[in-house]
Amino acid sequence: MRKTGIWAVALTTLIGSQMTYAADLPGKGVSVQPVQSTISEETFQTLLVSKALEKLGYDVKAPREVDYNVAYTSIASGDATFLAVNWDPLHADQYKAAGGDAKFYREGVYVDGAAQGYLIDKKTAEKYHITNVEQLKDPKIAKLFDSNGNGKADLTGCTPGWGCEAVINHHLKAYDLSNTVEHNQGNYAAMIADTITRYKEGKPILYYTWTPYWVSDVLVPGRDVVWLQVPFSSLPGEQKNVDTKLPNGANYGFPVNTMRIAANKQWAQANPAAAKLFAIMKLPIADVNAQNLRMHEGQSSEADIENHVNGWIKAHQATFDGWVKSAEQAAKQ
Repeated sequence: MRKTGIWAVALTTLIGSQMTYAADLPGKGVSVQPVQSTISEETFQTLLVSKALEKLGYDVKAPREVDYNVAYTSIASGDATFLAVNWDPLHADQYKAAGGDAKFYREGVYVDGAAQGYLIDKKTAEKYHITNVEQLKDPKIAKLFDSNGNGKADLTGCTPGWGCEAVINHHLKAYDLSNTVEHNQGNYAAMIADTITRYKEGKPILYYTWTPYWVSDVLVPGRDVVWLQVPFSSLPGEQKNVDTKLPNGANYGFPVNTMRIAANKQWAQANPAAAKLFAIMKLPIADVNAQNLRMHEGQSSEADIENHVNGWIKAHQATFDGWVKSAEQAAKQ
């Protein structure tokens, strides 16, 4: 009897301490709705934030896939909580249109070193000495990249609504390329698959892409393809005064972007633990590239991505636990 009594006391103490700990978690009883675009490769970054929030006790819903414009307006209105892939400054117009800093909490940098630009196959670049998009003004050069017989260069471009399509359309006018280059827009995944097929067939290719993304692990810059420079910096809207020239003098037409976590400001102010987490989380761009390539190679199911996230956490457990601990401490101040 006495032994049973000791066990009962121990069990009660254990349950009591667990309940106290659960009650102490800053996110207890608070629901979170992440949003992301329809680019499934963004799920990795989003779920990593979600897992950290869950450790803080938040009730995190599955990410909702929406157009970027909808993502920003949803967060601003409080219908959604956060977006882990706020491209800064690429999304500056959408961010400002939805309310900007008055509506969003955005501190810290989640992923940095995100490049974008135009590339062509190395074979054509070397044969015709093509280094700059301005050379596509020459109808003879443009015709090399014509895949549908209309005489214009076919540029594998950007899905409408992503933000990059506005920059590309602006560039075509600014660099006087509208008469010789056609900006093909639509489903990027389908278009780039067709572009890669053309490359494998030995045909010239011209395309837009960004990093982190798997394309640059398949068409490797320097080996298979080369980046094209632009004649001068020129960007639309909120980015109009941004100089895209790099310290080494090269100019690829897009500023190097950072990906930041943008959250509803009112919600973040009411949840200091989550706000702290959003501000301190950092993910190396090489890790995003590596995960995206695994998806391209066939590991792209929800279960696969979940495994990738869990694997990353396990490999960086001390870092992950440090984020959670710092966030918990912020809630107690």
